[in-house]
Amino acid sequence: MKKKLVFAWFVSIFAAFLAVSAFAADYAREKKWADEVVPGIVVGDPVYLETPRGHHKFLTLFTPASPDKAVIVVHGLGIHPDWGLIGTLRTDLADRGYTTLSIQMPVLAADAKGEDYPPTFPEAAERIAAAVDFLKAKGYKRLAIVSHSMGSRMSRVYLKGKPDPAVVAWASLGISVDDYAGVKLPILDLYGENDLPGVLTNTQKRKKSLSGAGSKQVKIDRADHFFGGHEPKMVDAVAEFLDATMK
Repeated sequence: MKKKLVFAWFVSIFAAFLAVSAFAADYAREKKWADEVVPGIVVGDPVYLETPRGHHKFLTLFTPASPDKAVIVVHGLGIHPDWGLIGTLRTDLADRGYTTLSIQMPVLAADAKGEDYPPTFPEAAERIAAAVDFLKAKGYKRLAIVSHSMGSRMSRVYLKGKPDPAVVAWASLGISVDDYAGVKLPILDLYGENDLPGVLTNTQKRKKSLSGAGSKQVKIDRADHFFGGHEPKMVDAVAEFLDATMK
């Protein structure tokens, strides 16, 4: 009987280990992204930051513009800090006078789904905290987060914890959560008219939960989840919000 209990205990522990391992950050895939991205960087400089969790180093793209205001750009599901609309945001906001730091977030295997990502959220929050510390050490006193999709869900975890007081605004693009409860900053809730169902379903709930002064919800007509073909309007909406909240 005792042997059976010990065996059952071992099986349950091993199963739990496999479950956690299945959704652990894929650092090899992340390195592959970095190796592909860094040689092609034209705007900004690659900077590697480190988290307390396993002392893992992760890629960021740093583009100085303003001497005191900076934006942390957070990408979505399983991509990298210069991908598509993220690359547009990090470079165009720098052109608008905002220093940008686009950061690599934890990624899973290529076949992972959105529901597999929550176990990576604690490390994601640590990476945002490391980005905040980096920018503060550079002398930036007012910071904002600009995030998209899964990156917005990750940013929400950081902002619902104990965010650094230097972070004064959040532009949240294409987020698929019910509300912003627990986040007191000014928030821009930005989405496309033809966004994903999970984003569109909760637009009213999110709007009602906006509590920080200067918060607003903006819809970009005819835009999809990635704002394809509507990038200038996306950047305009984000920049207008940042101009109003980071004075």
